[in-house]
Amino acid sequence: MKTKEIYRCTECGAKAMRWQGQCPGCGEWNTLAAATERRSSGKSRAAAPTQPQTRPQPLAECSTEDFNARPTGLEGLDPVLGGGLVPGAAILLGGEPGVGKSTLLLQLAGTLAKSGASVVYGSGEESLPQLKNRAERISHLSPTLLAMATSNADDLLDALESANPPDLIIADSVQTLASPRADGLPGSVSQVRAVSTELIERSKAKGTTLVLVGHVTKDGQIAGPKLLEHMVDTVLYLEGDRRTRSRIVRVLKNRFGPSDELVVMDMHETGLTPVADPATHFLGSRDTSLPGTSLALAIDGHRPFALEVQALSTESYLSNPRRTALGLDGNRLHLLLAVMQKRLNLNLGQYDIYAKLAGGLVTRDPGLDLAVAAAILSSFYDLPLPENATFWGEVDLNGQVRTAAGHDTRLAQAKRLGLSPAVHSANCRTLGDLQRFLFGKK
Repeated sequence: MKTKEIYRCTECGAKAMRWQGQCPGCGEWNTLAAATERRSSGKSRAAAPTQPQTRPQPLAECSTEDFNARPTGLEGLDPVLGGGLVPGAAILLGGEPGVGKSTLLLQLAGTLAKSGASVVYGSGEESLPQLKNRAERISHLSPTLLAMATSNADDLLDALESANPPDLIIADSVQTLASPRADGLPGSVSQVRAVSTELIERSKAKGTTLVLVGHVTKDGQIAGPKLLEHMVDTVLYLEGDRRTRSRIVRVLKNRFGPSDELVVMDMHETGLTPVADPATHFLGSRDTSLPGTSLALAIDGHRPFALEVQALSTESYLSNPRRTALGLDGNRLHLLLAVMQKRLNLNLGQYDIYAKLAGGLVTRDPGLDLAVAAAILSSFYDLPLPENATFWGEVDLNGQVRTAAGHDTRLAQAKRLGLSPAVHSANCRTLGDLQRFLFGKK
């Protein structure tokens, strides 16, 4: 066994013989870290599992009878997955620590096991007594649910190679598993690539649905090489504030159904339950008599949501007034304030401006521009807006209000919820029109 010191990129896994500031593979800066490369003859390393020989065949003669999706049994999850769990599909689930990834997967495993499916839950982070206690707490402990606490990827591969391979196998998480056929510690780029490749190949060959749990970085991205997201068929992201009950399962990629879709859920002691009517879930109890609040109809994925936009403008005593956005795009808030100051002749440069979305939802919908502008004007003039008024529209750099994507969907949702007047690009062409309509000011 020979060892050699090299430098490996933590983002893409590229190698370099010496340290340098920029990665030669992906171009990122300061990502090369020292690593030890081991080289040996093929005899000392465990042999890779042999794969059956595959030959080309006419695509028209390929059978799809065993390719039907199996319902998950969890309400609201099947539509975004394209009907359920497809045999041989690989699903990647990411999210912040403690947001509920293991709880959601244990619900899924328990529900499928009770329906007669064979499920194997592999955990590299928790012991079997911990898994049992959680399953009992959420009432999803099934006698037929199989589990193992292991950090060896070969244990999961052995379960796939059994005489009766499971219908669903869960690896929680892929960063805790290690393969003897790859170098590095568990969670390294080489190990994550090797483990995911072996599990995905064997799952597709056996017709088993594979769910991989992925950790996230401090920036909120799924940890490991970007190749991992390209290898799987579906990428789900569970997001939400751990201090609140609301959770959102967001579909970032899906080869079997719609992408850019989401499911709104509530966290309870018995697990995650879907919200019956997510259209008004994030409104809560709002006081329409207070200034600085507006009602917006936003679209996230393909669903329209009624959201409360809150804004606060207060005179600043700082040389650089503060601009803070929560749940909104901060750069977009800066642009909107600059347009309002220029086109409406408002002295916003002497005010601290704070804007947020109530309820904990984070969205980048450009159609929120008009609602944010209305909330800022309401706070600036210290006057409340009409009680049931709703706003949507995109504001350009000239102060013109453009038609937001999904205009007809938002309009239909406003009529269903009884929200009137609806202020949008058809009846409000500029920010000046908005100011005159709300406050009668030129």
